[in-house]
Amino acid sequence: MRLALAVLPVTDLDAAAVFYERACGFEVTVREAVYVEMHDDAGMRLGLYLAEAWSRLTGAPPAPIPKGHLAPVELYLYCEDLDVAIDRVVSAGARVLSDKSERAWGDECAYFADPMGNVLVLARPRLPTAR
Repeated sequence: MRLALAVLPVTDLDAAAVFYERACGFEVTVREAVYVEMHDDAGMRLGLYLAEAWSRLTGAPPAPIPKGHLAPVELYLYCEDLDVAIDRVVSAGARVLSDKSERAWGDECAYFADPMGNVLVLARPRLPTAR
């Protein structure tokens, strides 16, 4: 098995898509009434699914994320230039959760919340990553 796609339930599909386009430079490849799929230059795919329609596929709605709270999931992204990436996500509207610092596992990273409460981690790996 290999991870093919990460999908996040969102309450505002258009706002979430605009955020990830601006914050990460993801390109939209699929746009439907309740779903948007995007990808980065390396081929990583991210899906955004309108939360109110989520149960059509799963049989149950996702747990709501109250304002000011966070989803129990994170997107962990390696960045070529961590400082530029941090500026970009903040400019796109991310809320800073934890400033950039070296973590116990060796990566230097910063934590953010997207406008829907999903956690976004921007990191510079301690060791070069295989591509």
